[in-house]
Amino acid sequence: MTTEPDTTEAQPAEPSPAALAWRLWILLVWHPALGLPVDPVAVLGLDESRQPAERVVRWVPLIYDVADPWRERLDESTAGEDVERWIAQSGGACSLAPADVPEGALDLTHAADLVLDELLAEVIPALPPRGDG
Repeated sequence: MTTEPDTTEAQPAEPSPAALAWRLWILLVWHPALGLPVDPVAVLGLDESRQPAERVVRWVPLIYDVADPWRERLDESTAGEDVERWIAQSGGACSLAPADVPEGALDLTHAADLVLDELLAEVIPALPPRGDG
């Protein structure tokens, strides 16, 4: 008896060619209790393969004043060159960390939302309270 492979099983979806051009970063600020810039305040997504380039920012809810340094840096023309400059300047009160594009992301906005969801579910609850600063 010959058995054929089960082709009814769902195959993992290949990332779309557009997804390969998406770049995501977690924007971080100084965490007073830890003494390091590890407090996530937003997710930045860029797709420079589009003209004009697409930019998405998803802010952590209920974070206002602490995120001001990033709010001052970001504008509608934020591009990869800005991110590279910020990476070179990292180490002070602001920093950023690259994030992987999540599997199953439908577009850049959805990708940023998925990263933010993970931050809200896993990373932020694990951080100690900010303290007085």
